[in-house]
Amino acid sequence: MNSPTLHDVPHDFQTRFFSMCRLQAFQWESLEAELKASESPSEIILDILKKTCLHSICRKNPPSVKYRRLFLSELIRRCELTAAEPLDELYEALAEVIGAEEKPVCYKTYLLPSGEPVSLEENVAVISEGTTGLVTWEAALYLSEWALENPHIFTGRTVLELGSGAGLTGIVVCQACKPTKYVFSDVHQSVLQRLRNNIQLNGLTEQDASSACVEELDWENVRQEQLRRIGADAVIAADVVYDPDIIGCLVKLLLKLLNCKTEEKPPDVYVASTIRNPRTYDSFKDELGKAGLKHAVVTHPVTQVFPYTRVSSIEIIKIHC
Repeated sequence: MNSPTLHDVPHDFQTRFFSMCRLQAFQWESLEAELKASESPSEIILDILKKTCLHSICRKNPPSVKYRRLFLSELIRRCELTAAEPLDELYEALAEVIGAEEKPVCYKTYLLPSGEPVSLEENVAVISEGTTGLVTWEAALYLSEWALENPHIFTGRTVLELGSGAGLTGIVVCQACKPTKYVFSDVHQSVLQRLRNNIQLNGLTEQDASSACVEELDWENVRQEQLRRIGADAVIAADVVYDPDIIGCLVKLLLKLLNCKTEEKPPDVYVASTIRNPRTYDSFKDELGKAGLKHAVVTHPVTQVFPYTRVSSIEIIKIHC
């Protein structure tokens, strides 16, 4: 994301704080410049505080205790560097988190261009309970941004997501693209429960026929009857191509979904991947070819909406017969 102008600094801090960006990614130099240029630097700090630790989102769905403590400590340090007047509210907020107990789960909140928040309950640890599905990964953020630019692929359609993880992409699609039905899916029981929690957290209900539902979907043992019952018009997945051992069953599942030999119109299938291991990713594409499936890279640039670092290469491919 581009460096903010002086007046954008508090909002930039808000978006990065709620998505729990690394502290190094914050625009501290811009903040120091604004504090030095302002006649009322304490008002700027109070504005940031109200947009972060004192915001209603933080009261309801807070980032981790450790993260809030580190954020406030750094904010205090930067104020002291610029000789800004000490702010009681800042030290009171720090005292509150110093005495708070860390929990195994925390919340990340992503702000849509409309200003609407998407809050996700996530595990503090990246790998928990034998799965990586309890946190949000970069390709899910990228796919969400792509969906915001391509709502026509989802509006009024039944969408199936493979390996939904914490549920970010699906919740963004449900809120911004208005599908007729959205099916979150995974196989790990902890992930399925987390999905249900996050769906409810964001005001979506499984009872609402026009909203969302959660399905247990075992890629190795999925039956054609289950896929027909879902009846997907569009299928998406993010960061599912990372383990060579699951590529084979993933490709077989995609083949079943596309069901190339039927006269029915196959669903649109898009897979977003962070290319951490080019060999594994190339193997996935090779297996698609061996199965008689073709793919095309989505080359149109995707505007960045959420605050994360696009260091690794992220690619979306459309898969078809």
